[in-house]
Amino acid sequence: MTPVLIIDDDQELCELLRDWLATERFALTAAHDGPSGLAAARADNYAAIILDVMLPGMNGLEILRELRQHCQTPLLMLSARGEPVDRILGLELGADDYLAKPCDPRELVARLRALLRRSQPSADAGSEELSHGNLRLDTGNLMAWQDDEPLQLTQSEALILRALMARPGQVVDRQTLSREALGKPLGSYDRSLDMHISNLRRKLGPHPEGRPRIQSIRGRGYLLGN
Repeated sequence: MTPVLIIDDDQELCELLRDWLATERFALTAAHDGPSGLAAARADNYAAIILDVMLPGMNGLEILRELRQHCQTPLLMLSARGEPVDRILGLELGADDYLAKPCDPRELVARLRALLRRSQPSADAGSEELSHGNLRLDTGNLMAWQDDEPLQLTQSEALILRALMARPGQVVDRQTLSREALGKPLGSYDRSLDMHISNLRRKLGPHPEGRPRIQSIRGRGYLLGN
């Protein structure tokens, strides 16, 4: 059973999801307010976290901000409002995916499986270290370093970096990045890839002369520059 934490104050929903996910080989632990959810996320090693935005005591965005200071567990955000501002803020703070409530449990399972699949190396791929300038990335555990200092990257950010580093000197189109890093085709109004790249740029910082390390090539995609 794959351990998953859900932080949501809707106890009936949590019970329904617990039963549904058990049939899909997920063991769901639930917390129903912000402080206890944050404590649970810090205290145990979960394969993934499902986090609601609206919570008593501490909202989901505050929890996400705290978690991403030290925890890079794949995280899916939920929101009953489904407003674009919540989705954008969640992605800016490091959420890997976003789903509006009410959601189909089958879609939730599919999203969870996609998150977990992307976080695990292929059984026959092995582990490889990619390097580009002062950057290094272990493709097996998705750990990255810059000037031998570890980078605190989310799963999505690390997968974007892997896709770019695997193609040195090449422009990688947005659809390829979305499929390889986010596990889905890029929709017409989907800004999730842009938000993850923006976060990754901020963590990498610019080149000494101020040029961004990840360059936007208009109409084509992105390039990891020297």
